[in-house]
Amino acid sequence: MKLSELLQLWLIRILGHEGGEVDDPDDPGGHTKWGISKRSYPDLDISALTIEQAASIYMRDYAAPLRLWRFEDGVAFQLFDFAVNSGPRTAAKQLQEAVGVEPDGDIGPITLGAIAARSESDLVMLIIAERLDYMASLRTWPAHGRGWVRRMAENLRYGVEDTD
Repeated sequence: MKLSELLQLWLIRILGHEGGEVDDPDDPGGHTKWGISKRSYPDLDISALTIEQAASIYMRDYAAPLRLWRFEDGVAFQLFDFAVNSGPRTAAKQLQEAVGVEPDGDIGPITLGAIAARSESDLVMLIIAERLDYMASLRTWPAHGRGWVRRMAENLRYGVEDTD
């Protein structure tokens, strides 16, 4: 599958995870639409946000900083989804934790070497395990943990599809 087709597939998955417009005062992101939050984008009219605009933000602010094209499809999707939920730097650091290198948030030669030493399916599972550990440590776990676990269960299913 070409990169452009993969990116479309990943965006469909992520938009499905994130859902439509939500204005939950108990959610740290506050007013969100397709996972784009007013807290992160205070100058953006969240209610007027289109899917195309959300996709553009995802590509520019979440996919591009991680340079996802460097990774196998299954790993790239997991990192992309993690970045959307927790930020690209957190996703990078947790990937580094997963492969046993110093978590500095910079995916450089040492991290890439540690990634190359693992199979794609092992990396997908390790990323999801690190992500669950990370989410369970957040103060918002009691309120959002059930939904996050469901998202991770779906990501495990995607991992099977992506690593065939």
